Amino acid sequence: MSNREIHIGLDDIDSPKGGCTTHFASLLVEHLTKQSVDWKDYPRLIRLNPGIPFRTRGNGAVALQFLFDTSLVEDLMGRMVQMVHKYVDETYPNTNPGIVVIVEEIPESVRALSQQALWRTVPIDLACRLVKRNNIIHFGGGNGRGLIGALSAVGNALEGDHTYEFIAYRGINQCDQKRGVDPESVQEMVDRMGNRIFSNIDITDGRILIEPHGPDPVIYGIRGETAQDVKNAADFVRSEQNVDRWMVFRSNQGTGEHLKYTMKIRDLRPYMASIVHGFVESRSKIIEGGHVVFGLRDDNGRIDCAAYEPTRDFREIVKALRIGDEIKVHANVRPSSRSHGLTLNIEGLEILNLTQEIRSLNPFCPHCLKRMKSAGSDKGYKCFKCGFKDRTAVKIDTQIERSIREGLYIPPLSAQRHLTRPSARFESRNSGRPLSLISKWHSP
Repeated sequence: MSNREIHIGLDDIDSPKGGCTTHFASLLVEHLTKQSVDWKDYPRLIRLNPGIPFRTRGNGAVALQFLFDTSLVEDLMGRMVQMVHKYVDETYPNTNPGIVVIVEEIPESVRALSQQALWRTVPIDLACRLVKRNNIIHFGGGNGRGLIGALSAVGNALEGDHTYEFIAYRGINQCDQKRGVDPESVQEMVDRMGNRIFSNIDITDGRILIEPHGPDPVIYGIRGETAQDVKNAADFVRSEQNVDRWMVFRSNQGTGEHLKYTMKIRDLRPYMASIVHGFVESRSKIIEGGHVVFGLRDDNGRIDCAAYEPTRDFREIVKALRIGDEIKVHANVRPSSRSHGLTLNIEGLEILNLTQEIRSLNPFCPHCLKRMKSAGSDKGYKCFKCGFKDRTAVKIDTQIERSIREGLYIPPLSAQRHLTRPSARFESRNSGRPLSLISKWHSP
């Protein structure tokens, strides 16, 4: 028997009618644990570029890492493929499950692809070429798109910042029923756990964020800073549906890992996630639907930037921008269409330098200290309180105090991406792989 390190990547093992890649991963972890594998990391939940249109809502893939007898790898692969066929709805036309198995060292080309998948578009052909070139054991259903996420999950070892998520699941045959997560129990969890957990309630409106709304098996997911924190936090949560199984994931959620690169406007491409440094070119306007749009320029181009209605009060920050303000826009690039050109969908706004806002205002009455009004063309100004007139008075340029300050602004939690670094984590960083795992990180 030769035990060596095995890496498994999984993606797109779900459909709009139900199922979930993380839920499938929990079933696979249960199977592997019965095989007495030696786990080297928590299951890794890797969120990929959130701007990609052909994806699941959270655009998440899963990687598993453990020691295993290499002589049994082909049998394991066969078992996983059987499990996928049983799990997914293969009648759905856009089901594209992907599995990869890599023994020992992960090829540098796979690591590079995983970084590209965080912020760029990755062609299916590229994933297929990497699989073939590196002789990677794999399964690709449908059009093969699931191989992109599977490779990307394996290639991202989360050596830098990372977080954790405890996910509780219901039975797969209960996905048409109400989850019934108790808001008071979630509030108690937040009050008791403090900054050890994050992004579980939107304090601006009290909205519960741990409970999804689709037909998937997830009852709730709790995000936090350590595996033990999220497991402890789960003890507070009550729901109408019973927890059928649960598992702790290590993840890049809440790290901002997709926003590593600052791009020139001329170099932007559709669906790219990037930071764009420039100056406000035109003041914002409100368009149909309550969305707010303004123009941005740099030294070689210009582009529209949009804050959408779901970002609520964040739009007020955008509306307070003035021409000449120096900013960095954290965004995904929306492709052009018949109604608009290439557009930055704003995910965050970093104000670097505010211009002075000057307004020409009527002069004050020297007696009443009230602003006078025009007495007529070329007739100066008149105080309509005391009757004082001054034919020589002119408007006075006055600096207006800005309603915003320099700094980083992000939308409310309910409008944030999974990858967005929330304000609770502005100063938080975790690093390195865990040296050991907590004793119980998944259900029996």
